[in-house]
Amino acid sequence: MDGAADEALLHQARTAFDFGPSARVGVAASGGGDSMALLHLFARLVATDELQVEAVTVDHGLRPEAVDEAKLVGQFCAEHGILHHVLQWAGQDHTGNLMAAARDARYKLIADWAVSRGISGIALGHTKDDLAENFLIRLARKAGPDGLAAMDTHFLRHGLVWARPLWQQSRADLRGYLRRHDLKWVEDPTNDDDRFERTRARQALTVLEDFGVTKDVLASVSGTMRRSSDALRHYAQIEARRYIVQDEGDLVLRLGLTGPLPEEIKRRLWLAAIPWINQASYPPRHKALFQVLSDVADGDVVTVGGCLITRKSDDWRVTREYQAVRDLSTPTDQIWDGRWQLEGPHAPYLQIRALGDGVRGCPDWRATGFPRASLIATPAVWQEDTLIAAPLAGLSNGWRAQIVADFHQSAFAH
Repeated sequence: MDGAADEALLHQARTAFDFGPSARVGVAASGGGDSMALLHLFARLVATDELQVEAVTVDHGLRPEAVDEAKLVGQFCAEHGILHHVLQWAGQDHTGNLMAAARDARYKLIADWAVSRGISGIALGHTKDDLAENFLIRLARKAGPDGLAAMDTHFLRHGLVWARPLWQQSRADLRGYLRRHDLKWVEDPTNDDDRFERTRARQALTVLEDFGVTKDVLASVSGTMRRSSDALRHYAQIEARRYIVQDEGDLVLRLGLTGPLPEEIKRRLWLAAIPWINQASYPPRHKALFQVLSDVADGDVVTVGGCLITRKSDDWRVTREYQAVRDLSTPTDQIWDGRWQLEGPHAPYLQIRALGDGVRGCPDWRATGFPRASLIATPAVWQEDTLIAAPLAGLSNGWRAQIVADFHQSAFAH
């Protein structure tokens, strides 16, 4: 029985990535039980020459115990001939949502490390318990289908493939595996600290199981929500091609083009449009956005999430807000504001900044057809306080500006 259970786990690790045997993959290991079981499974594949594996641990600097946990992972890797790397997060400022910031930083740190090592994919140790706990946490936040959807078993982030091979296994299954193989792991002390949402969700699951709401049930429901979310995204993308026109860096939502759209599809169009323009990781809150939209009359200008929204009849134009990019400066050979790339005679003494009042030095800006509010937030080439070029405002001087990711190709990417 134990052998059969091990073989099932090995199969999940073996099929986590669709890479050849020469590919190098990474395992994110914190020292906790789930990640140590995952690391041991991949170490067994290394032993049979099925994969090349390296391990990575991120120390967020939030708990002193993390140093010893990283040492545990390092000791395991040394015993199994696996290279181990510890990455330090130095960006925390202890403001805002610290856990969300730490999570985002972890993905970015690991991705940068993986690219530098020639690693094609990263394995994560999430389990069925994580799916169930996430469902309860998001349910308490009144999430819709997207929030209640199961975590992706495979996804792309920062140009890297990520996989969750053990998503069908329970935490208890993996603890059994660790005991069978006499493996060490550490328990995160925050798991028993009810100041954290995840701990409270875990406690709630214990109570709900008596009512028949088990981890298996919640995992199944979250899978249903994933399919519903994917379907809604699919149809929103179809409607976006009918209703949204990309005008250089602006978007025009032509919501009066035909009959009324279902409210959920309309909501998704807005929540795709604004993050594409402001390059934020998360869209604005539903309530805040629609309160703003309900207040817009023809000709009014409102702001939300670093964007300007204007309305003319049933056409809505979304553009970048100048105040959001006023102080943003980059070399001319780098991406500006997350969306713009400039081509031209680059030089180290030149910079990209927002056009701003420089529009006064562009005599042909009206001929472009763009509103002034749009143009002043577009990229311009400056030499200190001297305007060199404003490609979108009719002053090219050998420069060209283009969006690096088309809205219709990128905004609905999963």
